[in-house]
Amino acid sequence: MNINRYQDISQIDKEAKKDYIDRHSPFVYAEGNAKKGEKYKVKVKVGKEYKHPDDFDHYIAYVQLWDGETFLAQADFVAGALGNQPDQVEVDFYVVPQKKKMKLTAMAYCTKHGLWQSDEVVVEVEE
Repeated sequence: MNINRYQDISQIDKEAKKDYIDRHSPFVYAEGNAKKGEKYKVKVKVGKEYKHPDDFDHYIAYVQLWDGETFLAQADFVAGALGNQPDQVEVDFYVVPQKKKMKLTAMAYCTKHGLWQSDEVVVEVEE
């Protein structure tokens, strides 16, 4: 399976290509350091500047959160979950870190344009 990756859209001239890349790309938001053994909130949002369709045949079907090679969580969506209006899928995951560092990435799957991976976000974990 081909995995698509975000590209810096400020370097792209064509508006349609900026829209296509941004609206499919998941972004990981993790604030501050985590504490070992305590719940830690990680937000994943698909798209920063552009909204993704929510049509019966074209929508974000799931968002996954990974720590390196370890699969942590998944949120599934059905067509119409965003009211059949273009929008940005947004999920808050709560994870309990067990090691010194998390290397978080997110995956988002579009029913029409496949799998997209975020950049890695490293989170230090305090004892």
